[in-house]
Amino acid sequence: MNKIYLVIIFMSGVLLASDVKPINNQIALKECGSCHFAYQPGLLPKRSWKKIFKNLSDHFGTDASLNKNDKQKLLSYFVKNSSDNSNQYLSRVINRYTKPNTTPMRITTGIVFARAHNELRRDIFRRKSIRSSSNCIACHTTASRGLYNEDYVRIPR
Repeated sequence: MNKIYLVIIFMSGVLLASDVKPINNQIALKECGSCHFAYQPGLLPKRSWKKIFKNLSDHFGTDASLNKNDKQKLLSYFVKNSSDNSNQYLSRVINRYTKPNTTPMRITTGIVFARAHNELRRDIFRRKSIRSSSNCIACHTTASRGLYNEDYVRIPR
């Protein structure tokens, strides 16, 4: 009987496990999520987050400036939970395949993203329902929970 409980507990953990740690920072959800999908820190290494936070007044063409206190709290949170500080599956894979002498500024330019999406036609990302390859939540229905497994993908028309 104890073995059955152990199997149930183990399988529950597997089913509820995430590929990257979901965001649990209210400032990140509010500030980052007000303009775009709030990307989990585990999708990039800490050197990338440091560079991104260095110039928020020109954040991919948008002024995303924050007050000094919030900026420091967010930077600390993103660095602490970056791919190189995470034991989550997708974070470890991203960290393994990100060359140490590079500082990727976009999740969508990494080799892991490219390999995971290589079977898709590029025009799919230009659909009105998706708009760009950076709009993860358009297809990855569980992305906000840190689950990017293809079992939860639904490509909208």
